Amino acid sequence: MSDFFDYATKKAQHITQAKNIAPLLAQITTLPTIPAEFYSDNGIHIRALDTHLYAKHQYEINELAHKLKPWRKGPFFLFDTHIDSEWQSFIKWQILKPHCNLSGKKIADVGCNNGYYMFEMLLHNQKAMPESITGFDPSGIFKAQYDFINHFINAPLHFELLGVEDLATFAQAHKSPFDMIFCLGVLYHRLDPISTLKTLYQALNSGGELILDTLIYESESEICLSPAKSYAKMSNVYFIPSVSTLKGWCERAKFSSFEVLGFKPTTTQEQRHTQWVDSQSLDSFLNPTQTLTIEGYQAPLRGYFKVKKH
Repeated sequence: MSDFFDYATKKAQHITQAKNIAPLLAQITTLPTIPAEFYSDNGIHIRALDTHLYAKHQYEINELAHKLKPWRKGPFFLFDTHIDSEWQSFIKWQILKPHCNLSGKKIADVGCNNGYYMFEMLLHNQKAMPESITGFDPSGIFKAQYDFINHFINAPLHFELLGVEDLATFAQAHKSPFDMIFCLGVLYHRLDPISTLKTLYQALNSGGELILDTLIYESESEICLSPAKSYAKMSNVYFIPSVSTLKGWCERAKFSSFEVLGFKPTTTQEQRHTQWVDSQSLDSFLNPTQTLTIEGYQAPLRGYFKVKKH
């Protein structure tokens, strides 16, 4: 497995040494250590325990937060800076957390973005903590955002600059399959969703659980929407299954059970343009009545599922 470790190291170096990422990561390492505590309340709140020390570095911290745009997941309330992310991610977490027993488990968050959900997992039940939480995302800017936030939290988390396709090999190389995997908003971006589900299955321990969030096509039939060019202006959306189709995909990947946790339309209250994302957002991706995407497809509906390995 030394080949895998070499591959992972080279991939991480390639990402972190990019000319737009390396200066940000370097600047993060120069930030002062400010004693702080953090908690969850419709976002992650980080409160300085030494307000005088923070006041000396307030401008520096706020300026760097803006350099790290776009902030997709959040929000984060970092001292007196409200990082008002595009997604109000706590809405999704409130749907999922009643269905999650994280106590003593080795957890992977695939496509973890800036680590928002990992911080929520850590706060979920502080009397029964997970054994470990590892995030996977091959994005340099999201790694920089994670490093920036965690500089002040110093949470016992791990961030790997790897994609979902690397997950099973990672687990094998470390001789440590996961007890629970979160795959949130990833599956419809994959060219081969069944192969992706098989990889997730292989990375799980026997009896392990996959918490899956994906776009769903509303139909009683075993069909799937495959947009010709884009879906809600996203060119990297390839397959949006009906529930019965998704269940079939999971069965083909050898998962033994399929539980529906809920459904929720994506609204402009949950995803919207803010000053922390210099781009369009959901309101520009839907038709004027917000009942269809700009391309004429069904408006986004997300399904939440729990599937298990034998």
